[in-house]
Amino acid sequence: MRAGGEIVYVAVGANLGDREETFASVIRSIELESDLQLLAASSVFETEPLGPEGQPTYLNAALSLRSWLGPIELLGCLQAIESHLGRDRSREVVRWGPRAVDLDIIFFGDRCIQHPDLIVPHPRAHERAFVMAPLAELAPNFCHPVSGTEVAEIAAATMGGGDILIWPRPRGWPAPDRMANQSSADPMD
Repeated sequence: MRAGGEIVYVAVGANLGDREETFASVIRSIELESDLQLLAASSVFETEPLGPEGQPTYLNAALSLRSWLGPIELLGCLQAIESHLGRDRSREVVRWGPRAVDLDIIFFGDRCIQHPDLIVPHPRAHERAFVMAPLAELAPNFCHPVSGTEVAEIAAATMGGGDILIWPRPRGWPAPDRMANQSSADPMD
């Protein structure tokens, strides 16, 4: 096993096209990246969209990764995966509109990052059940680097904000037991 790297948590969302195939493709794409190691994947949740009315429901999940990339390099890698899977940021004119795929860095270790292209912790994650509920499965005791509040507590506080239903595990999505031995390790070792 390669030494070093940093634990990062990434939110995954999709509400256009074959959402289940998109989720499987995200996993395959990450597993092909030599500077990323998939540690664990949450359950998949179906949620109502934010933003404009009339768009399809989202599938949402969270991933725990070990990254040997810096924050901006990881952002570039995730955006390349999004682009490969059909996301065209140049055509997105509506904030929180429908998306083929959305990959957001929620936490990058315990770092606080203020960069023109990236803010970590994600500035609105703590307000969104569709981010915090999946993340609470992976890292319930992880403390938000700004507020100091545990993820499980944040998730519980966001659960009144709309419908969030567990989705049957999509084909190609890692089973929790497949990764149990990796995810039980201290995420910040």
